[in-house]
Amino acid sequence: MQNFDLPRRLTAEALGTALLVATVVGSGIMAESLTRDAALALLGNTLPTGAILVVLITILGPISGAHFNPAVTLIFALKRELKPRDALLYIVVQIAGGIVGTMMAHAMFALPLLDASLKVRTGGAQWLAEGVAAFGLVATILAGIRFERASVAWLVGLYITAAYWFTSSTSFANPAVAIARTMTNTFSGIRPTDLPGFVAAELCGAVAALMLMSWLLRAGGEGVPMAKEAQL
Repeated sequence: MQNFDLPRRLTAEALGTALLVATVVGSGIMAESLTRDAALALLGNTLPTGAILVVLITILGPISGAHFNPAVTLIFALKRELKPRDALLYIVVQIAGGIVGTMMAHAMFALPLLDASLKVRTGGAQWLAEGVAAFGLVATILAGIRFERASVAWLVGLYITAAYWFTSSTSFANPAVAIARTMTNTFSGIRPTDLPGFVAAELCGAVAALMLMSWLLRAGGEGVPMAKEAQL
């Protein structure tokens, strides 16, 4: 990442977030137009999202780190692996890219470029689900970087694919994506008034994951005792 200047990194973050949101929103529109079965529509929304994450992290990760997510950027800023100014700029372009992604998806399906969502997503259960979703995402990223860096793209894609189904909120896990989804009155939308609860839960979950994983991934001063048989 250090080999690329800030304008290129910001462009990668904006482009990646735009394509991610275009995939989330566009696949939701396509799924809803092809079936009235909610479970099948959710599956049609889930698989493209997981797939595009693998692609985007693989091709843009070497440039910017492939955050595409203000919660992830916040974590790397708290870890002091990203300068505060750079982190703020990352977040700005992620949000802007997400909005452009919604507009692209709408344009491809001949819908108004922006359309405030009416879909209700609120309540303690959904906020908890978003906290869990963001916690798991950050834990996956941090542990993946620590143990299997080459597989991070697949780990994140698979985690989000799973989290779509085990969380009641369908795992937004991303404030930029959540903001962009307030602007689509389609399958993947969320009411603007429900946004603050989602964003707060996502940030809390991400910070909680950082706190736990910082301890969990730190090697102890002493190794785990081995049985005599294993030492021979």
